[in-house]
Amino acid sequence: MLDTLPKTSPQRLRRLALIGAAGFVLILAAGTASRLMAGQDLKKTSQASAVTTVNVVQPGGGEDAALVLPGRLQPWAEAPVFARTDGYLRRWYVDIGQPVKAGQVLAEIDAPEVDQQLVAARAALATASAQRDLAATSAARWKRLVGENAVSQQEADERQGDLAAREAMRNEALANVRRLESLTAFKRIVAPFDGVVTSRDTDQGDLISAGGGRPSPLFTVSDTRRLRLYVSVPQSLAGQIRPGMTATFTTPELPDQTFPARLARSADAVDAQSGAMLVQLEVDNIGGQLKPGAYAQVSLNLKGATGAGTAAVRVPANALLFRKEGTAVAVVDRDNTVRVRPVRIARDYGADLELAGGVAASDWIVSSPPDAIANGDKVNPVRPKGGAGARG
Repeated sequence: MLDTLPKTSPQRLRRLALIGAAGFVLILAAGTASRLMAGQDLKKTSQASAVTTVNVVQPGGGEDAALVLPGRLQPWAEAPVFARTDGYLRRWYVDIGQPVKAGQVLAEIDAPEVDQQLVAARAALATASAQRDLAATSAARWKRLVGENAVSQQEADERQGDLAAREAMRNEALANVRRLESLTAFKRIVAPFDGVVTSRDTDQGDLISAGGGRPSPLFTVSDTRRLRLYVSVPQSLAGQIRPGMTATFTTPELPDQTFPARLARSADAVDAQSGAMLVQLEVDNIGGQLKPGAYAQVSLNLKGATGAGTAAVRVPANALLFRKEGTAVAVVDRDNTVRVRPVRIARDYGADLELAGGVAASDWIVSSPPDAIANGDKVNPVRPKGGAGARG
């Protein structure tokens, strides 16, 4: 039976062994190559995950004429008219809203006490004038008698002194008469200039006390043909106010109409309480559409006033970095490298900030940058869909 089994030659055995060894080597090489490729993929994945992904936006153009501030319209000239004499209001002739001319009578005061004081003062003046005339006659007579050696020089000098005293008394009485005549003239309340009566705080029969510290005037007359528009400009923008600047404004009662204004002058000082500088603009109101005392929303034209010829741009407020060197933003360049640039805030709009210098409208700004972001960092920028990154 054993003689009938086939015999394997040594050459065949060696061949099978070589084939098995080659297969083992191939399997080992394939496993090693697979592990190398997996390691390289893992390295690439680790490197990719180490690059921070950031959202970027492009700045919007600064709105040079969009500095909107509240303002208050005031008449070009406004005069509260008070009484200058005591008495009772006999009659008033004008009411609120009526136009008046300079010197026009607004009301009349009945002042019998002043009238009687004037009568007494005139009588006192007549007495003082008679006494002065008598003293002048006596002085002239005694001067002549001195020349005839009929009286002494001392007596003549006394008469001359009495004349001087009587002259002074007459002048005093005359001044009192003129004072009371002026008070009598003040019984007629007149308009100080052409304008409109904007308030009347008296009525027929009211007791008028010139020296009683009356809290409000009898009338108020305002010249509304021109108006003054007062605006408080924040200290950060006070340096941008220039002579000849223009502005536009609207009012709540005429929301669809825009009115022009021109800078007349500024206070050139910052108020310690408000931290703002008062600016006065001139407004033409010939048509009478605008009302003094009204609120206005003023848009100051600060075009070209951001300084150094640099165009102002607007960025989201969350793009700012606060470093010990100052305020900055992170800009991503063409090779996705971060550049931290210092900036200066020109205006604060809340959600947006207007920057004067530091970045250009074509730059890509990192929005909500990580606190640890630094110069030279590589990032993966995510731009807005459609390539639109400009704001405003």
